[in-house]
Amino acid sequence: MPSTNAAEPELQVNGRDTYILGMKISPTSYRHSADLICEWSRQHLSKYVCVACVASVMEAYDATRVQRVMNQADLVTPDGMPVVWGLRLLGNPGATRVYGPDLTPILLENAADRGLPVGFYGAQPETLQRLIEVATQRFPDLRIVYACSPPFRALTPEEDEQVVEDINRSGARLVFIGLGNPKQDCWMAAHKGRVQAVMVGVGAAFDFLAGSKPQAPRWMMRAGVEWCFRLVTEPRRLWKRYLIHNPRFVILFGLQLLGLKQFPNA
Repeated sequence: MPSTNAAEPELQVNGRDTYILGMKISPTSYRHSADLICEWSRQHLSKYVCVACVASVMEAYDATRVQRVMNQADLVTPDGMPVVWGLRLLGNPGATRVYGPDLTPILLENAADRGLPVGFYGAQPETLQRLIEVATQRFPDLRIVYACSPPFRALTPEEDEQVVEDINRSGARLVFIGLGNPKQDCWMAAHKGRVQAVMVGVGAAFDFLAGSKPQAPRWMMRAGVEWCFRLVTEPRRLWKRYLIHNPRFVILFGLQLLGLKQFPNA
């Protein structure tokens, strides 16, 4: 039975965890994150990794349960540029973005090179199938041993137990979770210790890598205005995330930066 305990020395999270509006974020990099995740996978540990954008911070601020899920994660990467800027302003000048859709192919390449079997959980069936095709073409040595497109409803306890059993039986050491925030984060937290693999919540990476949804130009990502592109392409789904969460984040983070408001950590 694979162990969830650190029987071997583990790599440590790079830098010091920093709290933005009470939510933990780990200053890290693509290389460090990939090395850390792959080493955990090699050791067959049960851990979970979240990617955090402004929406993640605000979801955690609004719900103690979500904040607790994020703060108990084994690694929380800065997924959006406003979060990176926040880390820099709070004393992490070398903080860089570790974006889920870019981290995913890096991890897939590392998994292929190291012989780590992987799995995918999330997305619609056609998107998942296309993702598998793209990943297989791009990384011929990659071993994809599990893939599941769950229904858009809560699973019954029996269905959930079957998912856990299927993942563990597959032998996957690294499982990418694409359920969207904060659903994927809560799912991973609930399955830590049950799923014997490292779970990485990668947000919209499934859709972007499969070509199901367009991705913002790189210059917009670097400028921190990727949200404008995504709002235009998916206004009905994302209007609240960007038109309500973003202004609140700016105000609340400004208060934190100026020392005018304290934010408890769940």
